[in-house]
Amino acid sequence: MKAWIPHPEGLRLLGEPPPGVTVELLADPDRLPSSPDGVRFWVPPFLSGPDAGAFLARLPDVEVVQLLSAGADAWAGRVPDGVTLCDARGVHDSPTAEWVVAAILSSLRGFAPLARAQARREWAYDEVAPTDELAGKRVLIVGAGSIGAAVRDRLAPFEVSFTLVARTPRPDQGVHGVDELPALLPEADVVVLLVPLTDQTRGLVDERFLAAMPDGALLVNAARGPVVSTPALLAELASGRLRAAVDVTDPEPLPADHPLWELPNLLLTPHIGGSVRGLLPRAYRLVGEQLRRYAAGEELTNRVVDGY
Repeated sequence: MKAWIPHPEGLRLLGEPPPGVTVELLADPDRLPSSPDGVRFWVPPFLSGPDAGAFLARLPDVEVVQLLSAGADAWAGRVPDGVTLCDARGVHDSPTAEWVVAAILSSLRGFAPLARAQARREWAYDEVAPTDELAGKRVLIVGAGSIGAAVRDRLAPFEVSFTLVARTPRPDQGVHGVDELPALLPEADVVVLLVPLTDQTRGLVDERFLAAMPDGALLVNAARGPVVSTPALLAELASGRLRAAVDVTDPEPLPADHPLWELPNLLLTPHIGGSVRGLLPRAYRLVGEQLRRYAAGEELTNRVVDGY
């Protein structure tokens, strides 16, 4: 049995493969390391596009696709029957949660305009002071999975209050359902988006969602760009009523002539929330665990099911 992985470092990070398993490096889909016959476990590269999904057709024996991303939206409906799709839930919790905290603090304390002033060599005290503070803020986390829990844990020392929302309410854990958002949004100073992209979450943040947020509130998108209606967000930000910090956009990458670039109340980063130096060791720790489970005939974790 063969397993193909996309990173040279992965060969070292995986350690000794299970008996009967050969791990090979597939860094370039146009240069196969061997015949695709017998490849039963495949790890696509990060942020795989449509070509990676089409590549599955070239693997007649594949039984497991282990993603390196926490989101599986790019693979929904594109994995053949009989193939198990697993995501990398847990691998990105720490770096993504850190990005959320950094984005909130940077937005509230005016770091983006201060950075622009630094580039102009201007002492911009009067431009931003006084800034806002995080202490005492009401934070609404939409997406109460493992990343949501990591965000909550990292924000807890800042003396904020939390409300968590998930697709399915969990009253025993204090988690509200998505249908409660209209009543919860007016009470939130900061709204953090951490949901996967599905048919149910696409366009979740629309004109009505944003209109329900109070004046001066901050929207933080660490989910996927299409979760937010770009025209609706653009309208609210252009009016100056809301602020936003986003690591994802729709479209993505954002074209150079897009009006979002010009808004002073938007902090934008290029989908780097989970991209840190420690990512590959964590990712291949999961890959190694999954590969050993598969070789031993054990149940795999992080299985993606319909509507995940």
